[in-house]
Amino acid sequence: MPDRNHPAHPDIEKILLTERQIKARIAELGSQISRDYAGRSLTMVSILKGSVIFLGDLMRAVSVDCSVDFIGLSSYSGTKSSGVVRLTLDLRENPEGKDILIVEDIVDTGLTLHYLLDNFKTRSPRRRLRVGPQ
Repeated sequence: MPDRNHPAHPDIEKILLTERQIKARIAELGSQISRDYAGRSLTMVSILKGSVIFLGDLMRAVSVDCSVDFIGLSSYSGTKSSGVVRLTLDLRENPEGKDILIVEDIVDTGLTLHYLLDNFKTRSPRRRLRVGPQ
């Protein structure tokens, strides 16, 4: 339900998670990531553009040393998937030997994420972990 401070867009039929529930889940993820990467340096890779806000919230919830990088991928033409993933922006830093945490906002067919994981395999990161809809 929309409140007076955050009215829902007219196209939204139902709110599935409240702001409080989302914040609580992000805090849980931040704690888990902090435990999993304690004593290590982590690179969070945001898949542009949708995951940027989530990335910022997640970074604030993590207590380990981390850096951020961005990658742009597209498999959509308008609102339909083309079935082909295009790399629109590559990482600034070489991920070789780094702990990489992929931050994604929406996984529908898995095509883009599958492409990215295959792409990272050729770059030899130390460890990969996906964070997104779970």
